[in-house]
Amino acid sequence: MKNTFSIFIIIIFSVLSLSQPSDNKNYFIVAKDGTGDFVSIQTALNSIPIDHQNYFTVFIKDGIYNEKIFIEQSNIIICGESRAKTIIEFAELRKNWRQNHNDDDYGSSVVNIKKDVTDILFKSLTIINNYGKLYDDHDHAFAIRGFDGVTRIILDDCSIISYGGDTVSLWNKDDGMYYHNNCHFEGWVDFVCPRGYCLIENSKFYGHNLTASIWHDGSKNEDHKFVIKNSRFDGVEGFPLGRFHRDAQFYLVDCTFSSNMTDKQIFLAPSNPPRILQWGEDRIYFSNCKVDGKDFNWLKDNLDESKEHPTKSQITSSWVFKGKWDPINILQNINKELESIQKN
Repeated sequence: MKNTFSIFIIIIFSVLSLSQPSDNKNYFIVAKDGTGDFVSIQTALNSIPIDHQNYFTVFIKDGIYNEKIFIEQSNIIICGESRAKTIIEFAELRKNWRQNHNDDDYGSSVVNIKKDVTDILFKSLTIINNYGKLYDDHDHAFAIRGFDGVTRIILDDCSIISYGGDTVSLWNKDDGMYYHNNCHFEGWVDFVCPRGYCLIENSKFYGHNLTASIWHDGSKNEDHKFVIKNSRFDGVEGFPLGRFHRDAQFYLVDCTFSSNMTDKQIFLAPSNPPRILQWGEDRIYFSNCKVDGKDFNWLKDNLDESKEHPTKSQITSSWVFKGKWDPINILQNINKELESIQKN
């Protein structure tokens, strides 16, 4: 009887051990069907060891995850099994959230990155704020919101969509650095609106509004800039390219625009009282940018008018981030690690 009881205890202990994530691995797997470590993304994020070293990966198997997530630790990779089929979707309108939470923005987005969290990579997934689609209200509806101190954020092979404005709002105006590659961005007014330094490459933009598609705040440092390379803009008929409310700096290189884009330069939005900019309102630069079947004079090449006078070939990630951050090298190293996780 004693031996039988001992065997029973060993079996129970073994089952419990198998059902718990390993303490020494640096990743969790999320699967809605229960075949991973967790069935929800937030539970996985909450279970990441506080003292984890280097990057910790949350790998999400294909499925639609109707949840709002909060990222409150640094050095995390959130990677989907596939961009088209790994979907995080939630309906939230900023003004509704703030009304019920003492005007606090934290929690007003589908993905919320807490103050001072750094080094987050999103890869091969889709994030959607579908409030506007459900309720026909296209006011500000964040898909991703980053707060003060949030920096070194990468989006790679992602679709980020909102049926409202301010889709991607990474708003560390002091020293924010953001790199996005091979992504699809979609939304209403100012749907990609970084503060600080931002470089976007090889991506697509689709705007649903007649106010502005892109926006930038570079008011804390004369060198802050929003750079978009080798990307395509489209939208509803008459969609405009962009605007700004404070000091800003835009560089668009090797970009194309559909014939739906209106003939209107990126502009300083009116304010009352009018804003006085520290570095002027004409820091908007283009190189080899073209509209389908049209010729807009304000899209002419003018890199030589920039204070830094870069050539097109000099506009690299090292130039954008002043050598402080190398997101392309980080991505290359991380991709090798993710390949081994996906094989498991």
